[in-house]
Amino acid sequence: MKIRFGYVSTAITLWDASPSKTLTFTRYQLLSEQDRREKLLELTRLNLQHTLRMLYYNLAHEIELYRLSSSLVPLATHPEILWDYVTPFQSEWKELGDVIKKNNLRVSFHPNQFTLFTSPQAKITDNAVIDMEYHYRMFEAMGVKDRGMMNIHIGGAYGDKVETIVRFHENLKKLPPHIKRVMTLENDDKTYNAEETLIACEKEKVPFVFDYHHHMANLCETPLEQLLPRIFQTWDHVDHIPKIHISSPKGEKEFRSHADFVDLEFILPFLKMIKEFDQDVDFMIEAKKKDQAALKLVEDISKLRGYKRVSGAAIEVK
Repeated sequence: MKIRFGYVSTAITLWDASPSKTLTFTRYQLLSEQDRREKLLELTRLNLQHTLRMLYYNLAHEIELYRLSSSLVPLATHPEILWDYVTPFQSEWKELGDVIKKNNLRVSFHPNQFTLFTSPQAKITDNAVIDMEYHYRMFEAMGVKDRGMMNIHIGGAYGDKVETIVRFHENLKKLPPHIKRVMTLENDDKTYNAEETLIACEKEKVPFVFDYHHHMANLCETPLEQLLPRIFQTWDHVDHIPKIHISSPKGEKEFRSHADFVDLEFILPFLKMIKEFDQDVDFMIEAKKKDQAALKLVEDISKLRGYKRVSGAAIEVK
């Protein structure tokens, strides 16, 4: 059994490497027509360059798992702009994709919390489709639409979980099939728990990205060890091993907030549990210290009996 580790968006070890430099619409409106385009091009080019730096940083540290920033393109989905962010950067997108494919990196996106298919407002659902199309377009531009996946939450319950989940399944029909094929769902720390999310995944035939921290904040009735085989099975139809989100609480009073690093004691029961299944998994680390937290956790786990570090960011479990 092997566990690979990755992190989200920005390698904070690198200097000034944010791939999420942005521009507000208010600021955009204050610029001249020429300056508007130049600013969009400047920031997008910078974000793509920083993403390339991140990929090479990952290769140097043998990190095979990486979540791309959803903010690579400023104002990409704003209804009053909707500009062409692919054509001016064809070589940059291709270079990113070439590095990803050549080194068999696993990449993903996590659209923001407003990408919802549970809202009773049609406009919210339409915007969710637009946002998913934006992320898919970036996969296309990189030439990795056959390997990249995008993860979302089911969303708010709007006072009635049963009615809302029915609406979720109905609204999801608006998502083009080719985009739904690269979609995953994640359990939430307040609303839809692991079991409820799993049922939705099974119904929609989409993989389930299980979040252990969210699960501990929002427990379900069925024991996790009984759910795990079904969770793993949701990945059977895609060319990826199961992905799991790992983080730990900032504190007892801020249990849902992510700590800077991952507390090994917090995740140890889960480590022992999945060891019994002998299933390769990928851990996406969602701690505030990002790459530093991922590499520290690899080091911490490798000190345990039965856990051997086999690369910069991978552990073999015996």
